[in-house]
Amino acid sequence: MNSGFFFGGGFQTVFFLMFGLVVCMILFTLIKGIAQWNQNNHSPRLTVGAIVVAKRTQVTHHHNHGNGAMHTGHSTSYYATFQVESGDRMELHVSGTEYGMLAEGDTGRLTFQGTRYLGFERRQVNGL
Repeated sequence: MNSGFFFGGGFQTVFFLMFGLVVCMILFTLIKGIAQWNQNNHSPRLTVGAIVVAKRTQVTHHHNHGNGAMHTGHSTSYYATFQVESGDRMELHVSGTEYGMLAEGDTGRLTFQGTRYLGFERRQVNGL
């Protein structure tokens, strides 16, 4: 086995390249999130007629190893797709509570700001 790679400059070079790549990915994600937040803040708040056309969830599993023990967990993200009066569709991230209150086919008034979901007021049908 050639131990020169591990004890020479090869391992250090690969380590620092991988470390740099991870740091760049974290910075890219952070900057992208801040840019989206800023864009949403500068977008007008709109309320339009809409219908709920789809709902979906995304479950992410986490595995952590530490102190000789393995810990697992998960988180769930909730999304609803709305079709607005113009015919355009938009998928927005909603809370679990909102997700549970929405049903496909619901019609009403959608309030949003950029890509930020602010609420959905169902249209009452025959006093219900």
